[in-house]
Amino acid sequence: MPHANALVQMWEGARRQIALPAGRDHMISIGGELSLWNPLLLDWLAWMRQAAPEIAVRTKVGVAEDLNAQVAEGVLDIAVLYSPRHRPWLEVELLFEEALVLVTTDPDPKNPIGPNYVYVDWGTDFALHHGLSFPELAEPGLFVSLGPLALSYILKNGGSGYFRARAVQPHLDSGELHLVPDAPKFPYPAYAIYGTNADPDLIRRTLQGVRQIAEETPG
Repeated sequence: MPHANALVQMWEGARRQIALPAGRDHMISIGGELSLWNPLLLDWLAWMRQAAPEIAVRTKVGVAEDLNAQVAEGVLDIAVLYSPRHRPWLEVELLFEEALVLVTTDPDPKNPIGPNYVYVDWGTDFALHHGLSFPELAEPGLFVSLGPLALSYILKNGGSGYFRARAVQPHLDSGELHLVPDAPKFPYPAYAIYGTNADPDLIRRTLQGVRQIAEETPG
């Protein structure tokens, strides 16, 4: 299997090399989960245009399962996601530590885990920690599988829920949302995955930009 994946990655690299736009020396294909594109990877695209104009970029927005598979198959060079799959022919690198925090639209919350609470599906680890912290919420009234969608919902209709600290920071600054005092925070680290046979210089330069943008992003 590792040899087969190496051949697929070589084929994909050759195909992209042939299709290089004029004036570009290399091409990188990168995918990311939707919640990581805004603002992290959008800002990274601007960084690439300034710092590495000779590299053409192809992007993909997807869910973790598909992104893991596409890197393994050589369709993507890099994926940035929260739930990497560890396989012998893939490298997994921690990009930054994220936290999920409980926020509410109520400036004086008496019971943030109430009828207006929105449960966001942040994966199996979150479900485990959430279940231990809030056993009374075994059957939430509103279950949403996409963080940005749930955030838009509570900003429009009111309510509370767990969200990425980086995503809610602008809304905390504006007063639209409020941190719930003494509520537990749950870890939610982000990773980059890429094939072991990928061009090391291209990977290094790309991840340099992603890490720099992550350090500059408040949260």
